[in-house]
Amino acid sequence: MKVLFDFLTELRENNTREWFNENKKRYEESKEQILFFSELMIQEIRKFDADVPQIDPKDCLFRIFRDVRFSHDKSPYKTHFGSFIAKGGRKSDRAGYYIHLEPGNSFLGGGVWHPEAAPLKAIRTEILNHPEGLREVVDDEQFKKYYPTIEGEKLKTAPKGFPKDFEQVDLLRYKSYAFGFQVDDQTVLNDDFVGLAVDAFQELSKANRFLNDALDKWC
Repeated sequence: MKVLFDFLTELRENNTREWFNENKKRYEESKEQILFFSELMIQEIRKFDADVPQIDPKDCLFRIFRDVRFSHDKSPYKTHFGSFIAKGGRKSDRAGYYIHLEPGNSFLGGGVWHPEAAPLKAIRTEILNHPEGLREVVDDEQFKKYYPTIEGEKLKTAPKGFPKDFEQVDLLRYKSYAFGFQVDDQTVLNDDFVGLAVDAFQELSKANRFLNDALDKWC
């Protein structure tokens, strides 16, 4: 991981095509590290989440090249590596497991981030019918140790088509059902990071199971 962090730190300071091309070998070495870590996580996650198939870690890894067409920031490269482990890999619309490695801003997480209208409605419908399923997960003390809140934006009231007087309406108002666990640099560099990631993802699997069951039922 030190190889990866050193490369990303220098990339942040030299975010140009010229520098990147001169350091292409270091990029490839760093990429191999995130692919290796992702492969480890895939094998471990499959032990407790049957929804995750035997998938190539390359299909989970997001490209390091930024889409700058509509951005004021024309820096050509991201300064992090991101990998999403789920059925369908990085293009999946299912709940999965996300690895974000970036000096000073690494985190583990997952769930469903900014879903399209149909899967979002499916999740909300399942919450409406079985609110206790998600409530028991997000209120569990062991789960909250890693994921104290559901991440992202919320509506100010109940979503259209759902009852405003629903007792658990707060669970319906999220635009994403995503979770994140911040990890400092030293933790990422420690030998026990793999074990920590497995523990965090095993807790996350409880929420992902609810979310993917909802998608299977209502989409």
